[in-house]
Amino acid sequence: MSHHTLAADGDGLDPETAAKAAAARDALAERDGVLVAFSGGVDSAVVAALAREALGDDAVACTARSETLPAAELDDAKRVAGEIGIRHETVAFSELDDPEFVANDGDRCYHCRTMRLGRMYETAEELGIGTVCDGTNADDPGEGHRPGLRAVEELDVVSPLLDAGISKAEVREIAEAYDLSVADKPSMACLSSRIPTGLEVTEARLTRVEKAERVLREWGFEGFRVRDHDGLARVEIAPDELERALDPAFADAVHEHLTDLGFDYVTLDMAGYRTGSVSPGGGEGDDGGRESDGDGEGDGDRNDGDEEGDIDRNDGGSDPNLGRRYPR
Repeated sequence: MSHHTLAADGDGLDPETAAKAAAARDALAERDGVLVAFSGGVDSAVVAALAREALGDDAVACTARSETLPAAELDDAKRVAGEIGIRHETVAFSELDDPEFVANDGDRCYHCRTMRLGRMYETAEELGIGTVCDGTNADDPGEGHRPGLRAVEELDVVSPLLDAGISKAEVREIAEAYDLSVADKPSMACLSSRIPTGLEVTEARLTRVEKAERVLREWGFEGFRVRDHDGLARVEIAPDELERALDPAFADAVHEHLTDLGFDYVTLDMAGYRTGSVSPGGGEGDDGGRESDGDGEGDGDRNDGDEEGDIDRNDGGSDPNLGRRYPR
């Protein structure tokens, strides 16, 4: 059992939020068992914690492994499931088996979510579980272009947070009440969100994006994306970290490392990091994608927030050790 019960029953939450959380938990308790589509982001983690408390061993978290999931995110999901105390299963599939996903049109997230949730239902059936839950929250339907939500509706997936009217801000409050380490984790969209709509999603492109973003993470950046424009890497850095990226030492190092990974050109986007910059409407194609949760998608929902390493963040100002931070 989890070390933490729902603090909604105690002093840790606003009464309205506490009532919503308790209602979601109690609704889950009425089911014989649930499988939670689980990314390890904050939305799916809260659903898993509620389900674990409501149903004990009859609640299972399940993470789908594919080319669009960074290895660090899978490790994070395993860790968070252990933190909650919920049984954790993983299933493998490949979005690249679906030509419609590979084509990367405006409905890419719909095709991905349909496949991903289909694997969840198969796993639930194997385990004798009749209900699949996801982490869609009450804010998600109003956040622009979100074709993945259509798959959730079509497949009759249960969304406890949405049903209880729990917003994203309230999700984070409940996560804190459970003392979950992902309470402040940024949303994380899948790696395919780094590829502009209309450009085919390939394993080579996904791999070089994942490796490029790992480099930036290891250098201590927190808010960023590497967009793959058919061989041109467009690096987006959060505004409060942009000053570091304007240093010539960073320019030299990021060019060297990313061209070594297979990019032909490397550019820095002076507009900085923003979600959905290669997707229709700026919606689910990015951070709405993985911890908006088809498997917890969008908290993803992916850099929907997988911090690695123990390098301290530098929030600005000149750094005399900058060159050493970017090894050549």
